[in-house]
Amino acid sequence: MWLTEADPGASARRDVLANGGAICDAKRMVPDTHTPPASLRELLHFYADAGADEALAEEAPNRFVEKTPQRIPPLRGEMPDRTERGAVPPDSQGSEAGKAIQDRRSTASPSPPGISRTNGEVSRPRHAAAIPDGAQVARARELAREARTLDELRQQLAAFDGCNLKFTAKNLVFADGNAEADLMLVGEAPGRDEDIEGLPFVGRSGQLLNRMLAAIGRDRQSAYIANVIPWRPPGNRTPTPIETEICRPFIERQIELVAPKVLVTLGNPSTKTLLNTQVGIMRIRGNWQEHRTAGGLAIPAMPTLHPAYLLRNPAAKKLAWRDFLEIKARLAN
Repeated sequence: MWLTEADPGASARRDVLANGGAICDAKRMVPDTHTPPASLRELLHFYADAGADEALAEEAPNRFVEKTPQRIPPLRGEMPDRTERGAVPPDSQGSEAGKAIQDRRSTASPSPPGISRTNGEVSRPRHAAAIPDGAQVARARELAREARTLDELRQQLAAFDGCNLKFTAKNLVFADGNAEADLMLVGEAPGRDEDIEGLPFVGRSGQLLNRMLAAIGRDRQSAYIANVIPWRPPGNRTPTPIETEICRPFIERQIELVAPKVLVTLGNPSTKTLLNTQVGIMRIRGNWQEHRTAGGLAIPAMPTLHPAYLLRNPAAKKLAWRDFLEIKARLAN
C-alpha cells in the first residue's frame, strides 16, 4: 500500500524506511529518483508481506485532529431536541410544559400485568437461569423417583426448571405412541419439527423411522418413542454432558415405568447414556446389551443407527435392517 501525507499542510519530507534504506517522498508519494530499483522492489515486497497491498484512500486521514461529531437533522414530525424515550427535556423539567408532560404520563393507561416501565423503557419478566450443576442432577433424581405414573413424570418435567434448555425450547417433547407397547425406542433430543409439534420423531427422521417400524410389522400404536433430552437444544447443537446428566433420571424413570420387553437406543448419544458405555455406535450396534433400571429391572437393549444418520448415509440402511430383524425376532419369542 502506498503511504500518503498525514497532514495536508505539512511540508514535504523524506523518511528512511526500515527495509534496507529505501527512501520515498512522504508528501507526494513519489519514490526518490536516486533510490535503486532493487530497493523499491524490496519495499513493495515488504508491504505485501505485511498485508498492505491495497490503497484505502487517496489521502491518509489525520488521526490527531479532533472532529466535531456531525449532528443528524431531525426527521419530519420529530422533535428537534431528541431526548431519551420517556424522559422530560432537561430545560423543561421545571417549566409548566414539563409538568404537563409528567402529568400526562402519570395518568396514562397502566402497563399490562407482568410488564413494568422504568424511565420509559419496558422491562419484561425473564426466567431465572438455573446453574447446571450437581445440585440440579440430584434434584432431577429426586423428582423422577417421586413419579409413580407417566402422567406424573410428565408433570414433573413440565414444572422442572433445572435445565436451561427448557427456556429456549417451544415445547416439552415427552413421548409418542403406546405406553403399553412391548417395544420402546429412545433417541437423543428433539429437532425443529419435534419442538414445534411437541412430539418425537415427526420430521424426515421420523418418517424414515415409521417405515423402519412398518418393515417389521409395527407402527406408532405398537411402539413407544421418546428422547433422552425432552427439550430441543438451541440450533440443534449437541447437548452438553451436564444437560444430559440432568435429564438422565427422567428418561431412566420413563423406561422403568413403561417396562418394555425390548429397548432400542437410536444413535451414539442415546446408546452411551442409557447403556453406560463409551463404545462407539458402529462397533456396538447389532449386539444385544442390557439396560438396568434403578429398581433393578434388566431390559434387553438393541443399539442401532439413528434415522438421521441413515438419511445422510443411505448405504448404512442395510445395517439398521439387520438390527431390526433381530428386534423382530426377540419380540416374537
